[in-house]
Amino acid sequence: MANKHTFTQFDTELEGLQKRLLEMGGLVVQQLTRAIDALDSGDLAAIEAVIVDDRRVNEQEVALDEACIELIARHAPQAGDLRMVMTMVQMVTDLERVGDEAKKIAKAGRHIVDSDAVFVPKVELRHIASMAVDLLQRSLDAFARMDPSSSPDIARKDKEVDAIFKGITRQLITYMMEDPRLITRALDVLFIAKSIERVGDHAKNIAEYVVYMVKGRDVRHEGIEALEREAGRI
Repeated sequence: MANKHTFTQFDTELEGLQKRLLEMGGLVVQQLTRAIDALDSGDLAAIEAVIVDDRRVNEQEVALDEACIELIARHAPQAGDLRMVMTMVQMVTDLERVGDEAKKIAKAGRHIVDSDAVFVPKVELRHIASMAVDLLQRSLDAFARMDPSSSPDIARKDKEVDAIFKGITRQLITYMMEDPRLITRALDVLFIAKSIERVGDHAKNIAEYVVYMVKGRDVRHEGIEALEREAGRI
């Protein structure tokens, strides 16, 4: 009975941590979306709110890290349970970094909104931003369902995000060469695009963590074929 009680208590605490992590993921997605929307609308108040609210993400990172350590110390989980907790620790770090990217987007967006529009290069960011947000949401959904089957698709879409970012970089370099007056704001746009590209990387990381959590195999740095294999497609 004592072992059953301990097991049940561990499961309850673990489920609580999973819920908190998904809540943190929801907050990060919200921050990222708000930063991009505020950039489009030129809403300085919304931009400032994203910057200020980043502390909430940081607070959740610290609290979840401490909770995971305490869970390991109290229950000494093994095998799949330990993988689950370690996956959550890694995910928390990636989510906090996505929060940082949202803050960077907001700060660069503030410069753009405050500047003369004639010196802001016209570059389409909404498409790549929507892709990155979707990748993050899909990776969080994979964690919630403990289902790694979408991991190859997430990795492929991340490569598409990378390719779009490279195209934006080339476009901005052309703008800067043609009109040096655009350089300052073009760099702000480039920083925003890079932050969006990094969100895709973090989403891919989370998808790979889910593979490790469910399958017990670390597929980082092994490419899409390894993800396909673990997802049961080949």
